[in-house]
Amino acid sequence: MFKRVTLDRSQQPSGTYLPEIPLLLQPRLKALAKVDIEFQKDREIILKSTFDEPLKQRAIATLAKRHQERRAPYLRGIGKLERHIQKKAA
Repeated sequence: MFKRVTLDRSQQPSGTYLPEIPLLLQPRLKALAKVDIEFQKDREIILKSTFDEPLKQRAIATLAKRHQERRAPYLRGIGKLERHIQKKAA
């Protein structure tokens, strides 16, 4: 069986970040990249469509708004981790 490992933070020097930060950051960055890639693919589909230009522009504006809404929770999570790192570095 696997043994559970716990971190003893009492011996962690001040001014360092927690070792689990990269493990917390990586999935957020991966999800953010996925959202961005999906946005770019959808945008390209719209741009290559045969719809008239005003309709394309409205569709892209709607897509961009949805894209920002989907990115927001990941950006908040990354910002929270960055603030945590900055506090530890101070």
